[in-house]
Amino acid sequence: MRHRNAGTKLGRNTSHRRALLRNLVTSIILEDRCTTTLAKAKAVRPLVEKMITLGKKGDLHSRRQALSFLTTDDSVTRLFEVVAPRYGDRQGGYLRITRKGFQKGDGAETAIIELLGAEQQLEEKREKRNEIKAKKRAEMEKVLDEQKAAEGGDSDEKAA
Repeated sequence: MRHRNAGTKLGRNTSHRRALLRNLVTSIILEDRCTTTLAKAKAVRPLVEKMITLGKKGDLHSRRQALSFLTTDDSVTRLFEVVAPRYGDRQGGYLRITRKGFQKGDGAETAIIELLGAEQQLEEKREKRNEIKAKKRAEMEKVLDEQKAAEGGDSDEKAA
């Protein structure tokens, strides 16, 4: 029986589970969204909400608590300067878990866990990536056109 046993083990020992959850929380704070299994998403949700609550407090003790859990200094900075102010008037419920489908290897159900209100930032990132791809594509087409022109010029010289 599992009386009074809170939390899921996720098929890992304590240190591995703690490291996994710390890395997931850090990734969610840095990237605003993460794709993982449904069980991991449900396990990480309370931890992310606790970190955002620490960020909303904003005092030195809260910053040190966040530093002791998160894996990078950049994630702590982003938590206190970008993520937490976004939820200043909200009393919890900072995350959305959306079921995505099933993994190919083991059939586990996957989910996207994302911060609410991050749609604008994610859209800006998407547009920036598309601009970079378009620029690279244009450069590659230009190089290919130059190569074709050079090959065409060589074949004309050989014919003459």
